Parts: sequence; C-alpha cells; structure tokens
Amino acid sequence: MMISNCPRCDHKQIVKSGIVNDKQRYRCKKCNYFFTVNKIGKKIDDYYVTKALQLYLEGLSYREIERILGISHVSVSNWVKEFKIKKPVHKDYHPTYKIYNHEEIVEFMKNKQNLSGAGMVITELGDKFMLIKWERFKD
Repeated sequence: MMISNCPRCDHKQIVKSGIVNDKQRYRCKKCNYFFTVNKIGKKIDDYYVTKALQLYLEGLSYREIERILGISHVSVSNWVKEFKIKKPVHKDYHPTYKIYNHEEIVEFMKNKQNLSGAGMVITELGDKFMLIKWERFKD
C-alpha cells in the first residue's frame, strides 16, 4: 500500500523511517509524526448502508435490520449516529414487513384487499423484494 499523506496533518512530504514489527514506518517532515501503513478494515457496501438507513426510517428496529440484511445492529446504530438520522414518531401506526420473490409480490398485488386500509412501500432487497406495510393500531 502506498502512503501519500500524513494521517495527522495531511501533509504530502513524508519519508521512510525504518521498519517496526515487519511494517514500513514513515515520518512526516512537517509535523515529525511517525506512523505505519494504515490498517485496511472491512468496508460494507454503500448499498447496504442506504438500505439499513431506509429500513430504520421505515420504523424497523436495529435487530430487525440485522436479521434482514445480515449486518450488525451496532453498525446500523453507528450509521444512524454518524448521519444524524432522526426516526419519525409513529404513535398511531406500526410497521410490518414481509420478504417476497417476484412471483409472490405480483400475486400479493393482485388482491385488492391487500392494498386497502394501510400505507405500504416496496423496496428491492438483493434478488427479493421487501414489502413494508403500516397498519393503524386498533383502539
């Protein structure tokens, strides 16, 4: 991996400065900061970040999103904090969700009773579709 900038001051003038634990060590000429090669962490695709935030805004809990997408609920929580997402308050409605393949969603949409009395959103989820439906709490 090629280092181009200092991680502390983002200055471009860096020089090699020995080897520590079999890793190349560098020094910034501007701030004299010593550092080694940046650790490359596991990066989750932006598609899943967007889907997780959409599902959160639709009223699903962190654990439900974890079960659906296979992404840690802690990661979802961190994204919500990072992007400063505020969940709208749903006092009169509660979301329910189901995952369908293409044929199942077409059959569901053919039945008019399924379409009345509640709001719904259909979103793509990989090769399947998720139907989120809001039903009014019964008094």
